Amino acid sequence: MESPLPFLLDYYETLKALHIISLIVWMAAIFYLPRLFVYHVDAEKGSDKSETFKIMERRLLKAIMNPGMVATWLFAILMLLAQPEWLLQGWMHVKLTCVLLLTFYHHLLALWRKDFEKDQNTKTGRYYRIANEAPTLLLIVIVFMVVLKPF
Repeated sequence: MESPLPFLLDYYETLKALHIISLIVWMAAIFYLPRLFVYHVDAEKGSDKSETFKIMERRLLKAIMNPGMVATWLFAILMLLAQPEWLLQGWMHVKLTCVLLLTFYHHLLALWRKDFEKDQNTKTGRYYRIANEAPTLLLIVIVFMVVLKPF
């Protein structure tokens, strides 16, 4: 399969570096937001502490997590346009499936943040601690697929 935009191959290493940087930003925020939820659960609704958590959560999502996700996807798409043959490989199918699940998780976090924003959270700190493990498992699979390309 030939690249529809062959000039991208000239910038492939730069695209890969930007993709990795974006992923690190995205993952850092994905790991931190549920931790904020764990602490937010214990804050009394309407308290200064609760309102501070709302600001922190909104800023983390809007200024770091969302741009990190968008940039990760953007650089990934550009790399795939440079190397479209990867779309025929099994390891890439597994990786993309995990990235789609990670994106779904991202949107779940955004929904949960809205519950806190409206003081309507019904979940426990333990729930958020457990939920915080999902992106770790997805990240492990993604890294192994990319590094080992097992199939």
